[in-house]
Amino acid sequence: MSLERAVRAKLASKRDPQQEKEAQEWMESILGYKFPKGFPLEEYIKDGQVLCKLINTISPGSVPKYNTTGGQFKMMENINLFQKAIKEYGVADIDVFQTVDLWECKDFSQVIMTLFALGRETYRHSEWKGPYLGPKPSDEAKRDFSEETLKAGQTIIGLQAGQNKGATQAGQNMGAGRKIIIGK
Repeated sequence: MSLERAVRAKLASKRDPQQEKEAQEWMESILGYKFPKGFPLEEYIKDGQVLCKLINTISPGSVPKYNTTGGQFKMMENINLFQKAIKEYGVADIDVFQTVDLWECKDFSQVIMTLFALGRETYRHSEWKGPYLGPKPSDEAKRDFSEETLKAGQTIIGLQAGQNKGATQAGQNMGAGRKIIIGK
């Protein structure tokens, strides 16, 4: 039981209330309404309907039909539809939370990180004029070097080219030495 408690404590320590507040305000500004006060964010978005509305507002038609009634499998399907839609929008697979992270609130901080990844991805879509979440991704800094500069760089020996400036492992002894016993 104490291991489970320790795992829950570790996951709870990963949560950042400030980031959760930013993500909630971002979703509220996109959707155009305030979430209920005193109601935990994870419970409000748990069924995936709010998330499907969110991605449909950002990218119309991303989730053509989602479930508004039904059992837990129908609601979990909404989460899966949201995940599929944001991947198609451009969010990297590695940034997308697992369904249980939200449905069972296993790792809600990962859900928030996914929302921030979606917010960053909106910067890359020129058709999106609405609010943004998180820092703007950097643009590519392509460099064009002349042939003369490239040839000058080939004459320089880098520090990683086998030169260790006289450092050796001589005299280094880690652990006990190997003992060979004859006759056993």
